[in-house]
Amino acid sequence: MGLMYIFPVSTEENEHVEITQSPTDQGQIITLKTYGLPMIFWGYLAASLAVLAIMWLASKSVLDKLLTYNDTSLILLAYLVKTTLILTPVILLGFFFYEKQIKKNGNNLSLIYKVFFIKVFSKNFLMDSPDSFHVNHHLDSPNMAKIYNKEELKQFENKGYFELKIQTNNELILIDRHTRKADLVKIKELLSKF
Repeated sequence: MGLMYIFPVSTEENEHVEITQSPTDQGQIITLKTYGLPMIFWGYLAASLAVLAIMWLASKSVLDKLLTYNDTSLILLAYLVKTTLILTPVILLGFFFYEKQIKKNGNNLSLIYKVFFIKVFSKNFLMDSPDSFHVNHHLDSPNMAKIYNKEELKQFENKGYFELKIQTNNELILIDRHTRKADLVKIKELLSKF
């Protein structure tokens, strides 16, 4: 999700960077929190919710009618449509209240995933060293526009993206992705200090 939810690259971004003292007195802990989606996406959400509201109003009487039949397949269909019309806005809203955090203290790094400010999942890693970060280029599909090397295909070239990985026990683990290598290098340098 690093291509949509971006981490801060300096400690001056106070809202999304926290530096606290470790409770076990082992130095400082840095916490990086992702930014939310850009404001244009809120417009997309409003349009989607308006369409779903119209769909709900248009189908309400039909769904109520389906629930009166004795046929279980029709009743299941009605509940399936109702469930879809209720869960879709909740899931869409979840994308706007999703947050990923990176916490680092020495060789310990934690990834925390939150939805609606509630911790849903977390992973803890013990890095080989406090600065064992790697920034790699990733291109997962053939770059046909570049192979043909024609000027009219220039805008269709697949440039891929960059990945920030950590080294743990001879294994590289993906931490974040970004289209700009410079931002991942800054995050790497920032995290290496703590």
